[in-house]
Amino acid sequence: MKVLIQRSKNSNVKISNEIVGEITKGIVVFLGVGKNDTTKDIDYLVNKIINLRIFEDNEGKMNNSLNDIGGEVLLVSQFTLYADTKKGRRPSFIHASAPEKAKEFYELFKKKMIQQGVVVQTGVFQADMEVNIVNDGPVTIIIDTENYK
Repeated sequence: MKVLIQRSKNSNVKISNEIVGEITKGIVVFLGVGKNDTTKDIDYLVNKIINLRIFEDNEGKMNNSLNDIGGEVLLVSQFTLYADTKKGRRPSFIHASAPEKAKEFYELFKKKMIQQGVVVQTGVFQADMEVNIVNDGPVTIIIDTENYK
């Protein structure tokens, strides 16, 4: 699995100009599911994201996690994280999972985040969405579970 996370002051997802998900302070998570991903990848990422110390403490150092600040998550499905641009000019997505598996993993990821006490808002799987982010910092981090296996 691949995620791109952004520390956020406030963010939302709109579909046809209607807000369907919105958070204040927290993390926007763009989630990409690959063909070979397992539920262990979900467990790893949920734990990593909620405990990653990317929020500033009283001294301005990144010492606090999402849990520490009581932050929220805006979860957005993002198969394009698996874009392969090595050949030609059109990205290939052959390493992305099939939509059925991606949706199942997306829903399980959301469920596991909620089970950890995180407030989770979402976009709509496979919808044409407008994502508005006020990136705090800016802080943007990419995590690929292939690097941790």
